[in-house]
Amino acid sequence: MAPSTKAEKKVVDAAAWMFNVVTSVGIIIVNKALMATYGYSFATTLTGLHFTFTTIMTLILRWLGCIQPSHLPLPDLLRFVIYANFSIVGMNVSLMWNSVGFYQIAKLSMIPVSCLLEIVVDKVRYSRDTKLSIGLVLVGVSVCTVTDVSVNTKGFIAAFIAVWSTSLQQYYVHHLQKKYSLSSVNLLGHTAPIQAGSLLILGPFIDYRLTSKRIDAYNYTLPAVIFITLSCTIAVGTNLSQFICIGRFTAVSFQVLGHMKTILVLILGFIFFGKEGLNLHVVLGMIIAVVGMIWYGNASSKPGGKERKSLSLPKQQKNGADSSEFDSKV
Repeated sequence: MAPSTKAEKKVVDAAAWMFNVVTSVGIIIVNKALMATYGYSFATTLTGLHFTFTTIMTLILRWLGCIQPSHLPLPDLLRFVIYANFSIVGMNVSLMWNSVGFYQIAKLSMIPVSCLLEIVVDKVRYSRDTKLSIGLVLVGVSVCTVTDVSVNTKGFIAAFIAVWSTSLQQYYVHHLQKKYSLSSVNLLGHTAPIQAGSLLILGPFIDYRLTSKRIDAYNYTLPAVIFITLSCTIAVGTNLSQFICIGRFTAVSFQVLGHMKTILVLILGFIFFGKEGLNLHVVLGMIIAVVGMIWYGNASSKPGGKERKSLSLPKQQKNGADSSEFDSKV
């Protein structure tokens, strides 16, 4: 049964965020080990495998009767997949062609771009406190993550494509769920198979262009295969939790509060891989970012903190009820 009281909704919201944080941090740690220890540098193909596992999960849930049949028009489906695939490839290329500092700046710029999309498309209005809290998060995360910053033309173009495609993809996750009353699993069931197929076909060629390594020449040892399987398994939770969080909130909230994962990854890195790079300004940046996130959560939830003009969107009430119930259970 879907949460009916404010207290129950808060519990479900917190559970959704925790699910996303745990799976996102987990997959980062596993992928770092996979690439650094076992030399598996085929990021695009690995993402295709992630969506293959996600597709299998949605098929099993549909076979078990946990999710109901739903419809997503082909033009919307293709538009979403194009944004999503450009986001994946763009982020990989941006990381390779840019300095770490500029890559982090590009990731941070997704927040104002997502805000712009909501303002222009959905006519959302932000209060002064909400705007200031977003600014504080940007300052805090930039202080603790941005180091060297160097820009080149092709790197800037890759970052520009990555930022806009990622922002559009996340906006559409929320938009499509609301417009067609789809649950997160319903939407994944429509999008994951096409993403899996396209990335598995294009991935080896893209990865070869980026790394000059052929995926068929990789030495698939047992530990490497175990880590690949572990990465794909965790990715199912990461993909699902992302769709749940953006569906329940918005892309902007997902971006702002999602930087808690950045802070956690930094902390875990210092714990497990040594304290090199840990200094006063990094700690200060973490504190500023966390204060900004708490402020944002409080400011955006107040009346007038984040207001949207009501839009007339087609509803499919039956699917909507089922989707709300399923996401609450997850």
